[in-house]
Amino acid sequence: MRYMAEDRPVLRRTEGLVFWRLLGTGRGASMTLGADPRRWALFAVWRDEAALDRFLERSPIAARWRREAIESWQVRLAPLASRGRWDGVAPFGAGPRGPVVRGSVPDGPVAVLTRAAIRPLRLVAFYRSVAGVDRLLREQDGCLASVGVGERPPARQGTFSLWRDAAAVRAFAYEARAHRRVVDRVRAEGWYAEELFVRFTPYGSEGVWDGADPLAAAVPD
Repeated sequence: MRYMAEDRPVLRRTEGLVFWRLLGTGRGASMTLGADPRRWALFAVWRDEAALDRFLERSPIAARWRREAIESWQVRLAPLASRGRWDGVAPFGAGPRGPVVRGSVPDGPVAVLTRAAIRPLRLVAFYRSVAGVDRLLREQDGCLASVGVGERPPARQGTFSLWRDAAAVRAFAYEARAHRRVVDRVRAEGWYAEELFVRFTPYGSEGVWDGADPLAAAVPD
C-alpha cells in the first residue's frame, strides 16, 4: 500500500503520460465500502502507444508489478465517448455541453468507466442503494467482469466494467430496474458533485484477472 504514495513522483515524471490515477479496489462488482487491500489499479491516458510501451519496458513501477504481483492484467482501450470531468479535467477532451464521440459503436466488447465525487450529505443514501446494483452487475447477462475502484473512499468512487457488446451495456443502463432507479435518484437528488462516464473499445489485453483474461475470447489478435 505504501506504493500508492511512493509511485506518484515517478508517474509525474513519466514521459508521455497525459493523465493518471492510482486506484484502490473494492470487494464488490461496483462501488462498495468493502476494500481489497491486496489489489489496486492504475488508470492511465498516454500520448501515444510508444510512450506506453516504454513505460512497460523500462519503468521501475512496471518491473515491480512483474516481480511481486501474484497476478496482473492490463487492457488497452480506445475512447468512444466521454462525458464529464475527473478532478476538473476532461481526460479525453469532453466538452461541457455533452459527450465527445471518438468513433462508432463497435460490434464487439465494450469497456465502461464511471467515476463520481459523492456529496457528503448524500453518502448514506448512495451506499444504501449500492447493494442492489452490485448484485445486479454480478448477475447481468453480457457483463464479462466488473470491479469497484476508488481514490479516497468513501466519497471518490468508480466502477470499471467489461461487456460482451454495446447492447449488453444498454440493457443494464436502461432496462435493469434497480440501476434505473438509482440513476433517477442521482439526478433528482443531486448526489454527485462531479462525475465522469467513458465508453471504450478494448483492442488488446494481457495477463489474468481472477485467474483468467475476461477478454481472451472476445478481442481478436
